[in-house]
Amino acid sequence: MGDCETRQGAYQDSLMNLESLRKSLVRQEDTIIFSLIERSNYPINSLLYDRQSSASFFHCFLKESEAVHAKAGRYTSLEENAFFPDDLPPPLLPPPKQEPALHPSGACININEKILDLYMKTLLPLIAAKGDDGNYAATAANDLACLQALSRRIHFGKFVAEVKFRDAPQDYTPAIRAKDREALMKLLTFESVEEMIKKRVEKKAMVFGQDVQLQENESTGKYKVKPEVVSQLYGEWVMPLTKIVQVEYLLRRLD
Repeated sequence: MGDCETRQGAYQDSLMNLESLRKSLVRQEDTIIFSLIERSNYPINSLLYDRQSSASFFHCFLKESEAVHAKAGRYTSLEENAFFPDDLPPPLLPPPKQEPALHPSGACININEKILDLYMKTLLPLIAAKGDDGNYAATAANDLACLQALSRRIHFGKFVAEVKFRDAPQDYTPAIRAKDREALMKLLTFESVEEMIKKRVEKKAMVFGQDVQLQENESTGKYKVKPEVVSQLYGEWVMPLTKIVQVEYLLRRLD
C-alpha cells in the first residue's frame, strides 16, 4: 500500500484542469466546516488523547479505522492519505483501472503528521469547549472526520501543482532545477485569492453555524464554530500547508 505507483487517481487527464480542481476545493470547504461544527457538539474529552503506555485511545481508534478503510480500498486513491501509511492492510477488492494523474515521485508526499499535530494542539481547543461528557466514541468519530477532510484538502495541493506545472512548465522548471523553494512559493502565492477564500469560508461558517430561526431577521448572534476561527484555520494553516505540499511536489516533478 505504501507504493504510490500502485495507487490510482480519480482525476482523468480530461478533468485535470484548474477550474475543476477549484470547484472541488470549494466543495471541500463545506465538508470541513460541517465536520468542525459536528465536532464542536462535544467538549474536549481529553481522556481520549491521554497516552496509555505508547499510544492514546484516539491514536488506536485512528489506526484501526484506517485499517478498515484500507481494506475497502480507500487508500488506493491518490486523493486519500493515511495518517499511518506504513500499517495499512491490502484492499480486499481490486482498485479501478485508471491512469495515475500525478507524477509518481511526488504522489507519495504525506504531511499528515503535521496536520495531526496542528489539529490536536491548536485547532481542537478553538472549536471544542473544556470538559468531559463521556461520549468518547462519537467524539473520536468526529475527530476522524475532521482530520480526513483537512488531510484531503491540504494534500489536494498535489493535483493543483501538477496542473499548474502542465499549464506553464517554463515558469516552474528553472526554480525546480535550482531547488529554490522560496521562488516556487512566490509563484504559488496569490494574496488576493487567499483573502477571498478566507472571507468565503468565514461567511459559510456564519451561514452553516447559525441556529435556524422561524422569525425573519431573528438571530442570536451565536455560532456553533466561530467564523473567525474558520478564516484563521484557512489563512494560517490550510493554505500555507497546501502550498508546502505543492512546493514539495514540484521539487520532485522532474525526477
